[in-house]
Amino acid sequence: MIDRIKTLLSGAGTIGDEPVEPDVPKLAAAALLVEAACMDGHFDGDERDAICAALGAHFGLRDAEADTLIEEAEAAHHEATDLHRFTRAINDRYDHADRLAVMEMLWEVVYADGRLHAYEANLIRRVGGLLHITDRERGEARKRVLARVGQGGERAAAT
Repeated sequence: MIDRIKTLLSGAGTIGDEPVEPDVPKLAAAALLVEAACMDGHFDGDERDAICAALGAHFGLRDAEADTLIEEAEAAHHEATDLHRFTRAINDRYDHADRLAVMEMLWEVVYADGRLHAYEANLIRRVGGLLHITDRERGEARKRVLARVGQGGERAAAT
């Protein structure tokens, strides 16, 4: 499975004799979501559920498909030494609107536990820059997510 993940993220065309399906940006987005969930030191069920829901809603995945993608993303996350391979895969294959959607998914995951940890806020800022999303767009994405999840500004003050 690790070889499959490396092949997907490198953009190679086949795995053995099988053509690679166009899951590279999905896996990269899922890996960033897993990274966000792990930033506060606790990857719990609420965060996993938030990732599953975000992937399902954005990519039209069923729960079983989203769970498989999360498992692959966890393996990719553990193998990764930086965020660049994930953000590059997203930048190469997604337009700006899709990159903004990834940013909203990140906000959904970091707020899954009800609060924003300083490490999560730092990750969001770094990923936003790597995805060429302005601070204003990042803030607007955050406000949309907070409105959807019904949280007030007192927990959101970390960014």
